[in-house]
Amino acid sequence: MERYVIKGGNPLVGEVEIGGAKNAALAILAAATMTDETVYIDNMPDASDTNAMLKAIESIGAYVERTGRHSVKINASQIRSYSIENDYIKKIRAGYYLLGALLGKYKQAGVALPGGCHIGLRPIDQHIKGFTALGAKVTIQGIIKAEAEQLVGKHIYLDVVSVGATINIMMAAAMAEGKTIIENAAKEPHVVDVANFLNSMGANIKGAGTDVIRIRGVEKLHGTEYTIIPDQIEAGTFMLAAAATMGDVTVKNVIPKHLESISAKLVEMGCQIHESDDAVRVVATRRLQNTHIKTLPYPGYPTDMQPQITVALGLASGISIVTESIFESRFKYVDELTRMGANIKVEGSTAIIEGVERYTGATVSAPDLRAGAALVIAALTAEGYSTVEEIKYIERGYEDFDIKLRELGAQIEKVDDDRDVQKFKLKHA
Repeated sequence: MERYVIKGGNPLVGEVEIGGAKNAALAILAAATMTDETVYIDNMPDASDTNAMLKAIESIGAYVERTGRHSVKINASQIRSYSIENDYIKKIRAGYYLLGALLGKYKQAGVALPGGCHIGLRPIDQHIKGFTALGAKVTIQGIIKAEAEQLVGKHIYLDVVSVGATINIMMAAAMAEGKTIIENAAKEPHVVDVANFLNSMGANIKGAGTDVIRIRGVEKLHGTEYTIIPDQIEAGTFMLAAAATMGDVTVKNVIPKHLESISAKLVEMGCQIHESDDAVRVVATRRLQNTHIKTLPYPGYPTDMQPQITVALGLASGISIVTESIFESRFKYVDELTRMGANIKVEGSTAIIEGVERYTGATVSAPDLRAGAALVIAALTAEGYSTVEEIKYIERGYEDFDIKLRELGAQIEKVDDDRDVQKFKLKHA
């Protein structure tokens, strides 16, 4: 089973290129099935989640061609099934985006119940509420099915801010009859990116990025060429890795505006932040300072960056408090971090962190995608050798994570077995 073996202690120094946003890509791939014309998508991350989505849409008859590692050509004119229950779709949470896309285009859809990381309850009641309001009948019997003779625009108020529900309702409404208004909509950058993609295909969506989105349905969508935005969370992960290792890293191909909540906290922690048009440089020259974090919907501090900053605060002077307000099971990694010497007490949705001087190398296991990346950051700072297992979770959302870290000076390798771990230790002794 593949794992990362890491020798800690090297500050990360240099430049790193950020790839396309995984969370935007998954929804955009689903939306690409809403036209019979050819769609070209660039800056597509080569991660296991996006590859699973490509295989899922191919399995129902869409033509999918990789025209480069980060570009894909899709033609969905020959879709022959509106129900997806295969293993590809069961692996990823975002498979549910095919509900909104297929329902919008074909007025019927069926998708296996979502998989993905176990970070807490992620109900789809707001998705169902939206589809029902548009006129669909929704049933759940092993798979989620939605069908309608005709979708008709409605005024929909989301009870909670939900990125998935906002995107799913937006896709279905794009081809509904009349006007749809989504209130209390999510404002995340990838919501805006999906709206821009749909608009590039001829949809009429206004207000994405605010809490009120207005959609006037159109009869058909056409082909397009589109470039996915940079990945806010990959960028933030490298920013936190730079801070935790006392490094100096320029994170390139980013939209600094999307990273403001992360940059602000790094400044509070004593880092220097230098922004340019499409890059952010993080410099840490002294021990990090304590601060408090509460995860919130965008533009607040992202829940997907909570484990990474918790790892960094575990090395900061003083006591920090991290409050998780989005997912209730997002502190599973704390037990693993404690093996490395962290002093963290979790009480419900709050982690109380008393900073330690350093972490110590250990064998740990990634419980989910972002926590896995956070444990890698901890290992990069630790004294001695660490092994991070279950890296399949990390590879769901990070392309070439170990390679990019090596290029910044990290001593990290992906290995298959214990013999390779020993070879690594001998090599780096």
